[in-house]
Amino acid sequence: MYTKEEVLAYVQEEDVKFIRLAFCDLLGRQKNISILSDELRRAFEDGISFDASAIEGFSSVVKSDLFLFPDPSTLSVLPWRPTTGKVVRMFCDIRYPDGTQFEKDCRYILKQAVKAASEKGISLNFGAEIEFYLFKLDENGEPTDIPIDNATYMDIAPEDKGENIRREICLTLLDMNIKPESSHHEEGPGQNEIVFNYSDPVTAADNAATFKMVVRTVAMRNGFYANFMPKPLPGKSGNGMHINMSIESRDGIDHSESFMAGILKHIREITLFMNPCVNSYMRLGERKAPKYITWSPENRSQLIRVPAATGKYRRIELRSPDPMANPYIAFALLIHAGLDGINNNLKAGEPVNIDLFTADKSITSKLEQLPASLAEAVELAKNSAFVNAILPREFVELYL
Repeated sequence: MYTKEEVLAYVQEEDVKFIRLAFCDLLGRQKNISILSDELRRAFEDGISFDASAIEGFSSVVKSDLFLFPDPSTLSVLPWRPTTGKVVRMFCDIRYPDGTQFEKDCRYILKQAVKAASEKGISLNFGAEIEFYLFKLDENGEPTDIPIDNATYMDIAPEDKGENIRREICLTLLDMNIKPESSHHEEGPGQNEIVFNYSDPVTAADNAATFKMVVRTVAMRNGFYANFMPKPLPGKSGNGMHINMSIESRDGIDHSESFMAGILKHIREITLFMNPCVNSYMRLGERKAPKYITWSPENRSQLIRVPAATGKYRRIELRSPDPMANPYIAFALLIHAGLDGINNNLKAGEPVNIDLFTADKSITSKLEQLPASLAEAVELAKNSAFVNAILPREFVELYL
């Protein structure tokens, strides 16, 4: 957690030549601009301008200037760049020329959600479990749909051919101050998962964005393509982005159930932002991806699972989101939904302690369902008073 002066000193002492100023667009795609190290003080004090009209949904050509102000606490070295003449990266706040906050900055939207929780005496930790496939490249270096292996859940080498790549990813994350907890082969052929440590929501979203960049970079360096699509192979396991959330309050009361109840209440209208593409809805409802709006302890057929954990690891796990989601917006909406549950003392109802993938229709027909298609999710979000009260109106319109 560096300060501005510490970053300036580090850059000078450690032979840093380039600084990447990073941010995300509306859909959560990471963007950046590189500056030389002698421009860094100006970046901290005055910001670095960029053409916002070239970023879809940010601005028009009439008033196209926005400014990036690096957040010194997010400094990390890019380990795959040269050690002589280092390259570092910082996430940025986005502001207008007059210094006011750019309201469509998704990182700012998440910060406002965290602030709203703090004002209620609520502190949160988030962690994302992001799955991905590794595919081979063709003779021209273009991605194919041929998996790196045909291994299954938690297989080992030689069946698991992604072992060394996962190791390199984990070591790279450590070099960037992101601590991996575990890694393994997932159920699908060529499918992998790396779990990293939980943190505050903004850092967790930064880490999720960084994770995807690192995975893609390491995969490409090894001659493979990392695919985060929710359903890259028909009939095989989809890629999820399970979101783990733990809640603490200054009053010492356990608000976890009310927080969970708020998410269950609002999940249909915010699903668009958890599952933002057509391919997302090919994943839901099969192979451990939820379809019904239910919860249960430990049960992986549920929308929300309460893992068997105690102490600081006690949490709730939302299983519907996928890696195409913008983590900043997904986290922000989940926080506001949970706060609504706390403010209104909502109850989550009885757990559904059955396997919903094999349950009889006499049971499942009575359960509320997630949107079945992108079109349905769009309509629910468009008409949601909850969504439109949280996200700027223009952000919602552009996203839709």
